[in-house]
Amino acid sequence: MRVELQRLAALLVLACAGAAALAAPPPPVPVVAPAADPAASAPVSLSARKVYEQARSQLVQIRTVLKGQASQTSVGSGFVVSRDGHLITNFHVVSEAALKPERHDLVLVTADGRDAPVQILMLDVLHDLALLKVRDPKKTTGYDALSFRPDTDKLAQGERMYSLGNPLDVGFAVIEGNYNGLVERSFYPQIFFAGSLSGGMSGGPALDQAGRVIGINVARRVDGEQVSFLVPASFASALLARGRDAPPLAGNAWPIVAAQLAAHQDVLTERFIAQGWKPATHPRYTVPVPPDRFMRCWGSSEPSRTGGLDFERSDCVMDTRIFVGEFNTGTISTRHEAYDGTRLGTMRFASQYAASFRNEGFERLRAQHQTKPQCHENFVDRKGLTLRAVVCVRAYKKLPKLYDVAVLVATLDQPQAGVQGRFDAQGVSYASAMKLAQHYIEAYAWVK
Repeated sequence: MRVELQRLAALLVLACAGAAALAAPPPPVPVVAPAADPAASAPVSLSARKVYEQARSQLVQIRTVLKGQASQTSVGSGFVVSRDGHLITNFHVVSEAALKPERHDLVLVTADGRDAPVQILMLDVLHDLALLKVRDPKKTTGYDALSFRPDTDKLAQGERMYSLGNPLDVGFAVIEGNYNGLVERSFYPQIFFAGSLSGGMSGGPALDQAGRVIGINVARRVDGEQVSFLVPASFASALLARGRDAPPLAGNAWPIVAAQLAAHQDVLTERFIAQGWKPATHPRYTVPVPPDRFMRCWGSSEPSRTGGLDFERSDCVMDTRIFVGEFNTGTISTRHEAYDGTRLGTMRFASQYAASFRNEGFERLRAQHQTKPQCHENFVDRKGLTLRAVVCVRAYKKLPKLYDVAVLVATLDQPQAGVQGRFDAQGVSYASAMKLAQHYIEAYAWVK
């Protein structure tokens, strides 16, 4: 198998490099505002009112506007973190200006309606953060700034928190909730906030009762109520320390995004391979299923209602996805399906089993973002267990040397039963793609 993968690597690197070189620039993509979610309507407490009044002058709305037209294309929130006019917000709030600076400008609007142009100094794409600064050179000091809560002052479960921002572009607001620790099985630390964030609050601060920043609004789940997530303040504090004296970004930020993703995929690949696989995932085979350390695995069973093909399915996915402007990447997923076709007979089982294998798709993103998939199929002998294996790779057009890899595997030793598995990794180097593919295929074996 190792020899086959090395041969495949040589073939695919040429194919993908050639396809990437022919990539055409994408057309403009219309901006869609975040889905509306009613802001919390419950009356706020006296402490919330106090925190809001104290922080009000440090809150801003961040608007992305079309150059020369002043029409906003997206809005988010932010806050002042230095007397020199530095601001923190989310990367996704300013991503249009960062990735298409020739078309967009950034403007802040204060709670009392004043506006000023701002510029990007530094990005932390992996934690969805951006460091900005007021552009006006005549006014570089004298801003009121929020302070960060020290890491040594640990948050307690159930501690009150106050999330601030400008939900739905209707005005500044405070949302009261609780700290519930860090999100379990998250690849990067995230705070589990029991409060309801709304679109437009992204990039705003979450404060403790003393008015210190403990998190940055970043996301909410559309399938839950009163469940939102925050970036821990330590990452924003570190970004400010790194970028306080940095010059404004020159040109688009795609090279910065690619470099940070490259670092991310190195860590992701190493941690994924190091954790190994779960034992006893199938009575006949060892089927690769990852531990639940930074992934969640869900199982389902589907007995045939017509006396045909029965199967059980397991899906393992990461919650962490890296937003890079026009799509997400930087994640890993696996799944497998165990088929039982004893009621079908050999011929009908073989037909449906093969059809299921052929139904898999490899085109996750539109052609403006990735090359066409380059695939290689082979039959692999795993110590007497014959596998049908397909490895497909797609290159990113704006993220040089990064790829998506998909691996399909089917067992072929039984006439009326079998297992089909799939592995996907997004935004990885070619070397990591081949290493992960080999790691996955070599996990299949007989149960000893």
